Amino acid sequence: MSKDIIKGVKKNVFILGLVSFFTDISSEMLYPIIPLFLTAILHAPMSVVGLIEGIAESTASLLKVVSGWLSDKSGERKPFMIYGYSLSTIAKPLLAFAATWHFVLAARFLDRFGKGLRSSARDALIADSTEAQYRGKAFGFHRSLDSIGAVIGPLIALLLLYYLDKNHWDLDASYRMIFLIAFIPAIISVLLLLFFVTEKAGERKDDLKFRLSDFSRDFKIFLLISVVFAIGNSSNAFLILRANDIFGNFGGVPSIITSTFGSFVVVAVVILTYVIYNITYSLFSMPAGMLSDRIGRRNVMIGGFLIFSIVYLGFAITNAGYLVWILFAIYGFYIAMTDGVSKAYAVDLVPADKRGTAIGLYYTATGLMALAASIIAGLLWDLAGASAPFLFGSAMALVAAVMLVMLLPARNHIN
Repeated sequence: MSKDIIKGVKKNVFILGLVSFFTDISSEMLYPIIPLFLTAILHAPMSVVGLIEGIAESTASLLKVVSGWLSDKSGERKPFMIYGYSLSTIAKPLLAFAATWHFVLAARFLDRFGKGLRSSARDALIADSTEAQYRGKAFGFHRSLDSIGAVIGPLIALLLLYYLDKNHWDLDASYRMIFLIAFIPAIISVLLLLFFVTEKAGERKDDLKFRLSDFSRDFKIFLLISVVFAIGNSSNAFLILRANDIFGNFGGVPSIITSTFGSFVVVAVVILTYVIYNITYSLFSMPAGMLSDRIGRRNVMIGGFLIFSIVYLGFAITNAGYLVWILFAIYGFYIAMTDGVSKAYAVDLVPADKRGTAIGLYYTATGLMALAASIIAGLLWDLAGASAPFLFGSAMALVAAVMLVMLLPARNHIN
């Protein structure tokens, strides 16, 4: 293995962190405004927002098990990453030309198709490049750089909105210009990957079969619990729309933001609350990964699921703007405690030659539920009100936390 850039963090992990940093700047310039663009500009109902996000995420996740298995079989990770990041880069500026929600669906599909190609191979390469005792730290480091990009991206979008508003652009034209500008950091990420990430030629395994029976009981239970949680974990687009609903209908916007951003004040405050979530996420991803190395992945994930349950309950029952800021900040702790940790947990439970497949299975299982979760959330919102999807998500997270306690050991053997 190469020398450490930071103790436990190899060159490949560091560069892949930068790749994700620039990719997330690009993606998160768009993510908080896409649901607002859909509902305010293209007049799509909540059920359509749920359908688009569900199809996008499930497409990515279905592909991840295939790409992960193929990367194990071929012994190569980098080609899947190059094609995946390139497709996502192409997809982003296409949103600027959307006249109906159907075009947004197509662009999101292409973007997530690219994510499906790259993610399992990337995470397997992180595991391949890291000693077992530093695995949680390495995944946490990667997620930290990813989430720092997720802080910067919405802030760039906000500054662009401010500048364009001062130059008398309307929201429709402003959104479309941001979609085009997001291409720039995305192409930087592809160039970093092409020229600076290296991998040794792996052993091709033409006889590698895909059989769920080859995986351990604990891994299968982990997948089941992940599915239970995922069915209540709808797209973050619904959190953004709930914040928009609360600030738009019940107030709670600080006066300094009102005086600064004027005509698009609600959009600005929604983006800023989303930034708060990403700041918490970026600050605590690496510490959470290191904590999981010390006390066990299961214990950290239980805490994350319980935080999720509390936050979703809060979004269900509050109409107070100041609580939205607090809830988004706390929500960042949930994702810090589960995102990188869950991937480290998955690879801990399988042998090295099945890491890509295992991560792909995890992504696919949760992604299939992402489609169901977002469709359910959209229908619940349209039929039973804004609180309903969050009450459902809170309950499912609580069930998943109890299952973790009852069905998996506190500390697992690390492969």
